[in-house]
Amino acid sequence: MQREPDWLTIGAVAKAAGVNVETVRFYQRRALLPEPDRPYGSIRRYGAADVARIRFVKAAQRLGFSLDEVASLLRLDDGTHCDEARELAEAKLADVRARLKDLRRIESALAALVRDCGTRRGTVSCPLIASLHEP
Repeated sequence: MQREPDWLTIGAVAKAAGVNVETVRFYQRRALLPEPDRPYGSIRRYGAADVARIRFVKAAQRLGFSLDEVASLLRLDDGTHCDEARELAEAKLADVRARLKDLRRIESALAALVRDCGTRRGTVSCPLIASLHEP
């Protein structure tokens, strides 16, 4: 893998990390990515560590972590807080399992309504729409 230089512009760091420039700026506003100094009369320069940090944020988001949770993970990223990181991951896993359970329930209800829609004919109202009108 090619190593990114330590003098990337914001556009180059965004491209290297696979995000757009506004994402880099947003992460800076959220304190997920430090804003580099701007030498007098020059532009800010980013490095390989910035690219790695953006990729970390994106990877955590793909696992379902919110940006607040990602910030917590970043604070634990010194190699000595594995227990705390595990606790965050366990909480996220419990949340994902609960959402999956809800999605299975929703799937079952929708499947039944779709099935009922196919069996009703004539002047009878649509079971799906009728069920949405019920309190």
